[in-house]
Amino acid sequence: MAPKVLVSDKLSETAVQIFRDRGIDVDFQPDLGKDKDKLAEVIGQYDGLAIRSATKVTEKILNNATNLKVIARAGIGTDNIDKEAASKKGVIVMNTPFGNMITTAEHAIAMMFAVARQIPEASESTHAGKWEKSKFMGVELTGKTLGVIGAGNIGGIVCDRARGLKMKVVAYDPYLGEEKADKMGVEKVELEELFARADFITMHVPFTDQTANILSRENIAKLKRGVRIVNCARGGLVDEEALAEALKSGHVAGAAFDVFAVEPATESPLFNLPNVVVTPHLGAATTEAQENVALQVAEQMSDYLLTGAVTNALNMPSVTAEEAKVMGPWIDLAGHLGNFTGQMTDEPIQAINILFDGSVSDMNLNALTAATVAGIMKKANPDTNMVSAPVIAKERGVKISTTKQDKSGAFDGYVKVTVVTAKRERSVAGTVFSDGKPRFIQIKGINVDAEIGAHMVYTTNEDVPGIIGTLGQSMGKHNVNIANFTLGRSEAKGEAIALLYVDEPVPAEALKDLEATDMFTQVKPLAFDIK
Repeated sequence: MAPKVLVSDKLSETAVQIFRDRGIDVDFQPDLGKDKDKLAEVIGQYDGLAIRSATKVTEKILNNATNLKVIARAGIGTDNIDKEAASKKGVIVMNTPFGNMITTAEHAIAMMFAVARQIPEASESTHAGKWEKSKFMGVELTGKTLGVIGAGNIGGIVCDRARGLKMKVVAYDPYLGEEKADKMGVEKVELEELFARADFITMHVPFTDQTANILSRENIAKLKRGVRIVNCARGGLVDEEALAEALKSGHVAGAAFDVFAVEPATESPLFNLPNVVVTPHLGAATTEAQENVALQVAEQMSDYLLTGAVTNALNMPSVTAEEAKVMGPWIDLAGHLGNFTGQMTDEPIQAINILFDGSVSDMNLNALTAATVAGIMKKANPDTNMVSAPVIAKERGVKISTTKQDKSGAFDGYVKVTVVTAKRERSVAGTVFSDGKPRFIQIKGINVDAEIGAHMVYTTNEDVPGIIGTLGQSMGKHNVNIANFTLGRSEAKGEAIALLYVDEPVPAEALKDLEATDMFTQVKPLAFDIK
């Protein structure tokens, strides 16, 4: 059956057609997102949800989304999606951070020009039949110092455009290295220095706990007198009331805002002040940008639903289509290794340690780690997946660590998972053979070569004669067919293990018979999701 996607906001017909061309069953209802009750009623029918800003994806809606696998926002901001609830539900949240980068950067530059030359006020005055040429004395951008807070994708474009205008550019960004700053032709500075030097300040950071109110009342007081401030990023980065006071006092010469702490912004301390330019969140409002992000959403969602490729996800490691093809068997293996240790562990897990050896160490380890943790957490919650597992592990205080190393054994690459509890450590290792099938290659330090089946029985015992016969007799007595089996031991007469690959779940009576023989120190039925 084809995956089913709901488009609940206005998206271009071209984007909707991409879904159809890719074989997706798409339901285009561009006004449905405004009716939250109706959306909650129907969302359970869909595998994917494509939205813009009108649809609010709340916890209530997610609770009804019994089949939902992915939500994709055409644009950068995802404030209208409860990402924590989506992660717990195992739903991937995507955005399109690159489709409107140029548009937003250009709007910031336009706003800078507008406030530097008082263009909106001059236009309004001239429309009114006035000719107030001497009233609107502006300033040049050439030679001025632009302070850029956030030099990522959009901020980087602003830096480039500003240098083309012959501005001096200083940038504050904790993630900007000196080498990258040199290539961009900007000077990396700390925030305090930016405040002291900048004639213009523009912000290009997301709204987070660290960036909220970054231009607070205290910081606004530190700004160079006569500075002009541009915000085309997110509302809440600036104390609007404190800025209004600084504008009235003349400490700040002008401001240009496209975003506000509360939107839609029908009132603000910045409204109706001289030399303040305001626009209604138009940063991404160009024909080209709207089309670009819509097309990206359709392609990203189709790729994920059809091939498993994950692009621009906010709550899951990205996996390209090429990676998905190569890594598919390894992701399956990581899930099986996690599932094995999870089923074998009855005590609370304190830590999960994952070793990636050889060729696998060059793969997308974030995705493999997420798959491993998901396998472990499935025992407590069968609906756990690669999205929700890290959230569940964090909530339970489980520490996750990964190590990678060069090829160290007979296999070209392998993964080893160790689960730590207060009482013990339990480890299992596996690899993917040339046939593309995952195998267990080591359990409790004992080398094995075991296929992984949907239904298995794991036993531990002292290495003594009669084990194979007892296992076969018990399974035969209860009409359970053994498709394959693997034996391993630490040494002669030492600890031994057996893995039986059976055709169906083993009856509890058969397991009790094995335990009653006193030949086994552990008997455990196992189940794996085999695709």
